Amino acid sequence: MALPKVRADATAARIAGLRLPEGAAWAAEARRGALGRLTAMGLPQRRDEYWRYTDPAGLLSPAPAPAALLDDGDPPVFAGVGAVRIVFVDGVFDADASDPLTGTGIEIERLSVALSRDIHWARDLYGVLEARGQRPVERPFAAMNTAFAGDGVVIRATGAVTPPVHLVYLHRSETSDAMLHHLISVESGAAMTLLESGPAAARFSKLMEVDVADGAAFHHVRIQGRDHRRRAVTGTFARLGRESLFKSFSLTMNGVLTRNECVIEMTGDGASAHVAGAALGDGADFHHDDTVFVTHDAVGCQSRQVFKKVLRNGAVGVFQGKILVRPGAQKTDGYQISQALLLDDDSQFLAKPELEIYADDVACSHGSTSGAIDETALFYLRSRGVPEREAKDLLVMAFLAEALAEIADERLAEDLRSRLEGWLARRRR
Repeated sequence: MALPKVRADATAARIAGLRLPEGAAWAAEARRGALGRLTAMGLPQRRDEYWRYTDPAGLLSPAPAPAALLDDGDPPVFAGVGAVRIVFVDGVFDADASDPLTGTGIEIERLSVALSRDIHWARDLYGVLEARGQRPVERPFAAMNTAFAGDGVVIRATGAVTPPVHLVYLHRSETSDAMLHHLISVESGAAMTLLESGPAAARFSKLMEVDVADGAAFHHVRIQGRDHRRRAVTGTFARLGRESLFKSFSLTMNGVLTRNECVIEMTGDGASAHVAGAALGDGADFHHDDTVFVTHDAVGCQSRQVFKKVLRNGAVGVFQGKILVRPGAQKTDGYQISQALLLDDDSQFLAKPELEIYADDVACSHGSTSGAIDETALFYLRSRGVPEREAKDLLVMAFLAEALAEIADERLAEDLRSRLEGWLARRRR
């Protein structure tokens, strides 16, 4: 069936100035396959089911809207962790600012290098999980990224990785339009932690394909902040093996538009997937969208989705989360919670939680709530001498605590708590 003209024209205009990067024959084939998927489905429109709460117009224009640079004076994120830093400036790898691409139990290469080789393990992963994640819901921006992203990293964890790997995204041009694609393979019994930070570009597209093998563990902590005018669409596509662990947490502050998609497929018995996030928005031009799709396709798997949003002055938060339990995926334990704290009457929280279950021995639940600060708790704090603005900040931090608890490393959790407290302190009335 031919695409509607509006969708086809928008897609053609968006990709008109893009070119497929060069690479080995298998990589070129993967990119052409992604381009075929993109042109068949077309880029999203506001009427699409999974885009009706988020207007994709800012992601569709041929050129990005300018985004002024911002330096809020905060110290570098995760500075005390001692991670291997890999730096990208407006979507381009910066070798001089990066650490050597080495570490215990890990192999790291640039995406362009891996995709130029005739024989490379990336062949079994590049575009593979993204393609699998296109069903039953189409994800056009992910296909576009697979087709056109020219930079990124390829990481294979073969043991217990120390120290963590930190991907740093710097924004230096007010009109930068960046695409990055990362491949992560965590082999059987291995474990690693991946950190991400920075605004990256005026408009940013990032895709990460993560293959977590049997008995392996992958921890991911990301902070998206600083620049107020940036636009970003990110996708994480993960496949989990037997008794593996996947944990991902995102903290988002500032930004005109942020759309974070996470698609997880549990294919091995006893796998566990935790996806969590916290977002703080201040102003009518703040729009934050978390869209999550978790598929249980094995026995005895567990998933948790925990998302908290704090919104004020007309900010908008969106959560779309689904748990799909396939036939035979008995003993599934699926949990999903999305909540918003609305600090005024102008902000909005739009939620669409879903369960689709085709097995009979499962324990699945979902809940979604929004509301104001508890006046009783506020009165209690004020009656004990806590100033009103500080009391509200304490209640906000208590509201976010369940999401922050999903971070396994307490050092990382404490770093993010301090940044949240600083963000709140700067916005006290």
